[in-house]
Amino acid sequence: MAEAELATIARPYARAAFAHAVEQKVGLGRWSSMLGLLASAVSEGVVAERLDDPKLTTEDVAAFLGLLLEVDIDDEARNFINVLAEYGRIELLPHIADQYELLKADHERTINVEVTSAYEVSDEEADKLSAALKTKLQRDVNLTTAVDASLVGGVVIKAEDTVIDGSIRGKLRKLSQALQ
Repeated sequence: MAEAELATIARPYARAAFAHAVEQKVGLGRWSSMLGLLASAVSEGVVAERLDDPKLTTEDVAAFLGLLLEVDIDDEARNFINVLAEYGRIELLPHIADQYELLKADHERTINVEVTSAYEVSDEEADKLSAALKTKLQRDVNLTTAVDASLVGGVVIKAEDTVIDGSIRGKLRKLSQALQ
C-alpha cells in the first residue's frame, strides 16, 4: 500500500488518540510516549515478523503486543491495540504515532526543525536560527542539527513537510536541471 494511503488510513486513529489524550491532565505526554513505544516495537524486524504470522488471531496479536510492552503501557493503550488488531491496523502504528506528534505539536504551538549543514553549527548560530524561525513560524522551535559534508556548503532546513534547501549541492542540482 502506498505511503500516502497508509497515512490517510492512520489519520482517524491518531485524531482519536489525540482527542482522548487532550481530555486528560497528563494525557498528551503519556500517549506520546506509549504510541512512540508501540511504533518502535512494531517497526522492529523480529516483532514485525511475529505479527505477520498468519496463524495469529487478532486477539493473539493484541496479547503479544500487550505482553511485550506491559510495563510501559496502560489499559487505555491496550484497548487501543485491541481496536487496531481487530481491524487489522497494527502496522499503522508508526504512521499513527507520527500524525499524533504533529497534532500534539500543533496543539502546543511547537515545531521540530532539523538543520543539516556541511559543517558543525555552533550553539550561537543554532540559537540565532531558532529565534528567527520562532518569529517566522510563530511557534516554539525544537531545533536539532546534523552534519552532512556532501552538502559542500550551506544548509538544508526541514520543518514538518517544508524543506528549504540552501545547500551548494542543492543549488548545483537546480543549475544542472535548468541547463538540460
